[in-house]
Amino acid sequence: MQPLHRTNLADTAAEQIRDALAEGRWSVGEKLPNEQALSQMLQVSRGTVREAVRVLVAESLLETRQGSGTYVLSLKPKAAVLDAALHASLLDRVEARLALEVEGARLAAARVKPETARQLHALLDQRGEAADDPDRAAFIARDLAFHRAVIAAGQNRALLDLYDFFTDSITQTIAATTGGLLPEPDMAAHRAIVEAIASGNPERADAAVRQFMRPVLRHLQEVLPCNAPTPA
Repeated sequence: MQPLHRTNLADTAAEQIRDALAEGRWSVGEKLPNEQALSQMLQVSRGTVREAVRVLVAESLLETRQGSGTYVLSLKPKAAVLDAALHASLLDRVEARLALEVEGARLAAARVKPETARQLHALLDQRGEAADDPDRAAFIARDLAFHRAVIAAGQNRALLDLYDFFTDSITQTIAATTGGLLPEPDMAAHRAIVEAIASGNPERADAAVRQFMRPVLRHLQEVLPCNAPTPA
């Protein structure tokens, strides 16, 4: 890192630490040098370093632990991670969605409650068929609500938070199927996921989600190059 000469030293200090994280100077989970060492690296006061660290803590890049120090939580801001995900190939995004929904369905089956299937069937009834609704955005929202409910039924807060974090990316994959770019899984494929979860068999739920996504993945692998530009 270079000595700082700009007026807004705290912002500039935060920027340089942010750049150092992106370049891999420190790893996730690693403890940063103490305030004195950082102030010497950046040639600013310890107060300026403290303010810069607060900025990066707010961005969830760093974490301060009372009596222990400051640790790396992430090498990139959340916005940068999401932006990278949104610009990945459509195949990459569908594969990532599959990974999340397979595990969500497995957990839902393992932890199924009597009301789970009723709730999921009700959401599917509300979803309806894409051809019956001229409001494509509204249909996509209902479809997303169903798939999110499957994840929520798994009762894993971290998995649900991760699914919510990638909502924009997942919404784009749903839009690609409802917009005719990719084959759209029919209502029977959706019902099969609910019935598999209701059975309480995680392996059956796993297979149902994979069967649901198989035509989409096959189409992407056979028709669209993996490195093709991602449709808007």
